[in-house]
Amino acid sequence: MSSPAAVSYADVLDALPRVHAVLDPTLLHEWPGLSELLGCEFYLKHENHQPVGAFKVRGGVNLVATLSPEEKAAGIIGVSTGNHGQSLAFAARHFGVRCTIVVPLGNNPDKNRAIRQLGAELIEHGRDFDEARELVPVLQRERGGRYVHSANEPKLIAGVGTFAWEIFEKLPDPDVLLVPIGLGSGVCGAGLVAKHRRPQTQLIGVQARNASAVARSWQSGARITEPAVDTWAEGLATRVPAELTLGLMRQLMDDVILVSEDELRRAAALLLQHTHNLAEGAGAATLAAAVQQRARFAGKKVVAILSGGNLDLTQLPAILKFLDAPI
Repeated sequence: MSSPAAVSYADVLDALPRVHAVLDPTLLHEWPGLSELLGCEFYLKHENHQPVGAFKVRGGVNLVATLSPEEKAAGIIGVSTGNHGQSLAFAARHFGVRCTIVVPLGNNPDKNRAIRQLGAELIEHGRDFDEARELVPVLQRERGGRYVHSANEPKLIAGVGTFAWEIFEKLPDPDVLLVPIGLGSGVCGAGLVAKHRRPQTQLIGVQARNASAVARSWQSGARITEPAVDTWAEGLATRVPAELTLGLMRQLMDDVILVSEDELRRAAALLLQHTHNLAEGAGAATLAAAVQQRARFAGKKVVAILSGGNLDLTQLPAILKFLDAPI
């Protein structure tokens, strides 16, 4: 299992100028209505305001910027349910690199469209992320290219960690950071910064109860996989943990919270109601956790990462049913 030597706070600092040369810092804002509702000082870090709607673009920019000339000439290949793919496509377009993204069959059509609009070739294959990934060796044999894993990449983790650096620059003393977990690059990047800047800040990951392989692996000490997942939050739909991020989470993360499908929908409705921000399931996860654990967080200074904002709009009617629902 990996150790923090694979990626460090120094790597996050090294990534900052590359990331900020392309991407502006995102808003960190306390929402009074949500603070009142939750009984704490509640801030959102609006990574949904990134050009691709998610913090992953920071990692994409950092990684593609540091590829060798030979790697840039060969192009990159990614596998994604959407946000990682958009991030690689965005970075590849910026740096003039050919990009191929493999997504599962039936993937979020809005994310597919966005990947294509950013200039990447999109291929649909397999029933989920892990089956889609099986196409990568075939593509590499046919056309070459650098495969960019969505988690086992130190440059990705260092790049996404820049969002946490921005948080501590604006708010140096948060009690809690809530970060959504797909494969864990975001929570690992946040942990590298938090443990350096303020070790007493609690770093808590959030995962869907119906896709809890990473959480159960972190809790048990074993590497647990699931035969299938059943969540509308495709950004959280992980059934096979990644080695690098799981190892880092075991050293950096303080706790993990599991949220239900209806808790995710209610949180998305609350975000619409109080902030007029549209969140996908992964983006709503951290608020869902704050609502679920509001007694635990009462009176604390809580920062929740809102990433991402690429909701499949066919999910909106189910979310709107939770407007004004009691918590």
